[in-house]
Amino acid sequence: MALLVAAGALFRDAGERIMLVKPHYKPEWDIPGGMVEVDETPSEACAREVAEELGLKITVGPALVVDWAPHPTQGDKLLFVFDGGTLSATDLSAIRFVDGEITEWAFVAPDDLEDYTVARLARRLRAIVPGQTRYLEQGVHRR
Repeated sequence: MALLVAAGALFRDAGERIMLVKPHYKPEWDIPGGMVEVDETPSEACAREVAEELGLKITVGPALVVDWAPHPTQGDKLLFVFDGGTLSATDLSAIRFVDGEITEWAFVAPDDLEDYTVARLARRLRAIVPGQTRYLEQGVHRR
């Protein structure tokens, strides 16, 4: 099985809550992003996926997390989370579900992430330290 690579954006609001999106095809929420395509870098994939899912053209910030996260049925995954910055009221009013993959979005407090998403993504998002790039294995920081 080939290594899968995905990239997503961490957006926050002024209250430091994290943006999650609800894909129509699974029960859990996620961050905006998706799979890296052939001949595409993770940062390019992140910008493309945000444009496709939310209709926002962004400048991808620095990498915050690289997470080795093998999945029992999908195989080995390498997941990148990039800083998407703080979204303004103007940005939020511009959100459009362009490709139909996303049905809604919400800002979620870090302590409430498990109410929306799987534990491994909650761990990954809580491991983020602004201004640092962290290497994780299944959402756990490795020094």
